[in-house]
Formats: sequence, C-alpha cells, structure tokens
Amino acid sequence: MTPTMTNRPELDRFQNLALAVGVAGMAACVAGYYSDTEQFLRSYLIAFLFWGGIALGSLGLLMLHHLVGGAWGMLIRRFLESATRTLPLVAVLLLPLLFNMPRLYKWAQPGFTAGDAVLRHKAAYLNTTGFILRSVFYFAFWIVLAFLLNKWSKEQDQLGPDIPRKKLRQLSGPGLIFFVLTATFAAFDWIMSLDPHWYSTIFGILLISGNALASLAFAIILLRYMAEREPVAGLVKIDHSHDLGKLMFALTMFWAYLDFSQFLIVWSGNLPEEVVWYSVRLTGGWLVVAGIVLVFHFIVPWTLLLFRRLKKNIRVLALLCFWMLAMRLVDLFWTVAPSLLETRFAIHWLDIVAPVAVGGLWLGFFARQLKSRPLQPVDMERLAAYGESHL
Repeated sequence: MTPTMTNRPELDRFQNLALAVGVAGMAACVAGYYSDTEQFLRSYLIAFLFWGGIALGSLGLLMLHHLVGGAWGMLIRRFLESATRTLPLVAVLLLPLLFNMPRLYKWAQPGFTAGDAVLRHKAAYLNTTGFILRSVFYFAFWIVLAFLLNKWSKEQDQLGPDIPRKKLRQLSGPGLIFFVLTATFAAFDWIMSLDPHWYSTIFGILLISGNALASLAFAIILLRYMAEREPVAGLVKIDHSHDLGKLMFALTMFWAYLDFSQFLIVWSGNLPEEVVWYSVRLTGGWLVVAGIVLVFHFIVPWTLLLFRRLKKNIRVLALLCFWMLAMRLVDLFWTVAPSLLETRFAIHWLDIVAPVAVGGLWLGFFARQLKSRPLQPVDMERLAAYGESHL
C-alpha cells in the first residue's frame, strides 16, 4: 500500500500563518535587541531552549520507539520525524546567542575569570572557542543522526518495513546513548554555565526528561488534530490514547523525581556554591513561580493522569498537553532567568514575544517538513491489529 500524503491545504494555511507570526515577532525582537540587548538575550535564550528542546526531545523519543516498538510510536512517528528535521533551523537560531556570548555568560567576558580561582580552573572548558566548537559538534551529531533516521524511514515507504527497521533499531541503540551524552553537555554549556560556580551532575538528564515530556505533549496535540482527518482518521483507537497517556504519566513522574532529587541532594549537602542556586529561586517572586511549577507542572497533571478515563480520551489528553507545554515554558523561565536577573524578579514583554517569534518560525518550518512525507504508517496491518476500541 502506498502511503497517503498529508492534507496539504490545511498545513499550507498553518505554515503561512506561523511564518507570518514568526516574522512579525522577530521584527519586534529586533527592536527589543536595540532597546535592551541584555533583556532580549535572556528572553531569546528561553525561547531557543523551549522550541529547540521539542526538536531534541523528538529525536530521543523517535530512537526510543525504534528500540522498543509499540503502536503508540507508530502514530506519532511522522510528527517526531518532522520535528527532528527542524534541527538545522535550531542550529541557525543559536547564532544570535553565540555572537553575544559576553553579554550572556559572565565567564566569556574578557578578564572576568582572572580574579576568580575557581573559574581559572574551569577555563580549560569554559572558554568561547570551546563553547562554539562543542555547539557545532552537538548539532552536527544530532543532524546526522536525524538524517539517517529519516532516510531509512523513507526507505520503508519505498521498499517495505523489514530491512530498514533493522537498521533503525541498530542505529537507535548507540545513538540514544550518545544523544544523552551530547544533550547533557549542551545543557551544561547553554544553561548551567550561566552560573559558572554552580554545578549539578543530574542537570543534563533533568533537561532531557523535560524536553521529552514537551515533545510528547506536542505530538499528542497533533495526533488529536489529525485523528479526525485523513489519512489518520479511523486509525487512532482508545488503546492508543491510553498508551500515550501512560507514557506521559511516566515521563511526568521521571521529570519530577529528577527535579526533587537534585533539590534534595543540593539542600542536604548545604554547600555554599550549590545552595545559592536554589536560594535565589526560592525567594520573592521566584518562590511564587516555583510554587506554580510544583503545583501545575507536576501535582495537577500527575493527579489527572492517574485516571484511566482521562488517558483514554484523546481530546481531554490533548487539552492537558497544551497546559503541559505552557508549564514547560514557565519551568524554563524559572530555571534560566534568575541566573541573569539575580535576586530581582521581573517579567518583560520580550519574555512573551520571543517565544512567539521563535515558535512561529519553528512551527512554519515544521509544517513544511510534515507535509513533505506521508502521515499514514507503512506497516498498516500492525497498527490496525492493535486494540479493539475505537474513538
């Protein structure tokens, strides 16, 4: 069976709208850059991490699916693949941060490390040349990995699933290991080095789990939209929604476990160079944001996902996913902004415009990728045979 292509007119309209919003938002960001460069960089970094995190999380989930299989992954596989093909755009979006490193990272300022014994020892790693070269390596590895996964997936459309499926599995095993390593060091570079004295060995996997959760939420929203449209209409069953809901529940618990573990280890150790990171984030307005993240990014979603009926309802699950994406952005704001604002709590208009601008460009590019490949799974019989309950 030849896979059916994606419904182009609707995606064309969405792509045009997203790009229009993105271009208008970027124009506003340019004005913000010249009026308050430091604030623009703070807001832009959060926006970059949010949308780039969805692309990276999709790459991890895609390899996980190729390793473990399951009908849940077949239904969202094209969404994940399309998201991974946006990684070249994400690499380009990193350039404004690289060109303005001294304004964003204290250690990149000339002479800043000279009077600091700790940073002098870290200078072999924390230097602008190493930062740029590592970023280039990260993206080169991720883009090559995404290219091979998409190339062999396309071969499945043309040649059948068997041989490409074996290659995809063989690549995903070691690929997932090195993906976690590179993403961990990217988290150290792009976020943790904002506080050059602070360190946490669990920080990288914490960011990876948050990205995976956001990527799954994004894919479920798309699946809900496509579930009533060809060529996906009739394929999505209650059992599929239940599986995706269970995976979201597991990722929510895993992310919360890592977040609490980091807090518990740092707080119990009570070392000045470690505790200060939380001391800033648990005072004033930042304490309110921390409470919002705790209640609405973990307690409420975790409680709702306990109910089987909710997980089996793709419509309600998609609404929860919208909320999870919003809370992911709030969580990144709480993680990144205090490092740059110190004890001062502030929300700037660029904190809203920058994610919208970057999101418009990213979603427009994503829509272009999505409509270039068929949405209907190749091994249709495996999907049709799974589950007996229809939406």
